[in-house]
Amino acid sequence: MAIRRRPWLVTAAAAVCAPWTVRAQPADAVEAEKRAPPLPALGQVWSVPPMELLDGGRFEPRSADGQVLVLYWWASTCPFCAVTTPHLNAFWQRHRQRPGWQLLTLSIDRTREAAVRYLQQRGYAFPVAWVTPEVQRVMPKPKGLPITLVRGRDGRIVMAERGQLFAEDIEAIAQWL
Repeated sequence: MAIRRRPWLVTAAAAVCAPWTVRAQPADAVEAEKRAPPLPALGQVWSVPPMELLDGGRFEPRSADGQVLVLYWWASTCPFCAVTTPHLNAFWQRHRQRPGWQLLTLSIDRTREAAVRYLQQRGYAFPVAWVTPEVQRVMPKPKGLPITLVRGRDGRIVMAERGQLFAEDIEAIAQWL
């Protein structure tokens, strides 16, 4: 059922929120979104650069070799992220001790402080990197928000979704863990 409603909702959300998105973002962010690449194709190899985490840690790509890696781009100002992220947080809490997978969320907030404040206000503790211009150059965010990618153990994309996900959509990620 979720699979059938998602395409309609993504299209409807894009139409309804396009004016909000343009007003809420600075001109350079709007321009960057226009140039953003499409979602990666299933089966495409996806490389991830090293990144500093907001908690002071560091994501090293080799730590995810041979593991499932879930990547999730979000922003504190995104209404669809606000609906999706609690489901992702619940998934993280349920499966975090399970070996063989990692979650890396990527904040595209304008400032690092905005992302930290948002996480603290909601009590989210999943791994978060703030997307710096350097990270964006090496691994550009696909068009849209939120973006959820699942990279399989072989480094290839097994799931690529743009827009709000429902609890059952996120729970379906467990099939790859």
